[in-house]
Amino acid sequence: MTQTNPNVDAAEIEKFSKLADKWWDKTGEFKPLHDINPLRLNYINHHAHIANKIIVDVGCGGGILTESIATSGAQSVLGVDMAERSLAAATAHAQAQDLANVTYRCVSVEDLAAEQPHGFDVVTCMEMLEHVPDPASVIRACAKLVKPDGMVFFSTINRNPKSYLHAIFGAEYLLNLVPKGTHDWQKFITPSELARMCRMAGLDVVDICGMGYNPILQNYHLNENVSVNYMVTCCPKYSEYR
Repeated sequence: MTQTNPNVDAAEIEKFSKLADKWWDKTGEFKPLHDINPLRLNYINHHAHIANKIIVDVGCGGGILTESIATSGAQSVLGVDMAERSLAAATAHAQAQDLANVTYRCVSVEDLAAEQPHGFDVVTCMEMLEHVPDPASVIRACAKLVKPDGMVFFSTINRNPKSYLHAIFGAEYLLNLVPKGTHDWQKFITPSELARMCRMAGLDVVDICGMGYNPILQNYHLNENVSVNYMVTCCPKYSEYR
């Protein structure tokens, strides 16, 4: 495992490592990720057309999104994360599903970008930026990983009073959707901040979409409201995507 300058928070790694055996329990602590995964996958596939693409999933955790990309026709999918126990769970599950087009590595995205610049058709980095000390560094590395005609996808949580009420008070304390302490509101990122970091990394934001939760129906849906959870699609500047 190469770590020249890992952009990691040891407390975050420890937090997710303690839950490593829960990644594939669809009724447990990671139920919200399983619930939103079809939305994430459809959003990515709508913009990037996954079939036959070479894809890297940055901050893959236990491989929930990684596996769904692999089973949607990707040529190959590399999942990277700095939590070794999460990767062990991801690897074991992929092997049990006999997924030959999935591999996992414990490597920082910055080191991977130095090793394989412009090596991927699609780069996904979902629900990770709010868990690292320097999200701009992750975004720069993702921009370096993608091919000139490729696509980059990010998802994170907006920072405002509403997101505190929904993502922390509501999700962690009221509805118990995720474990208490999962998020730090001060690490949330506004869409304008994310767009600025993307521009500085040589990426243009070409689409933004919100994700909402209905506590009565207990389901998630895509919408135009980016006040809490949101996803963005990016492409390298001067891309022919537009």
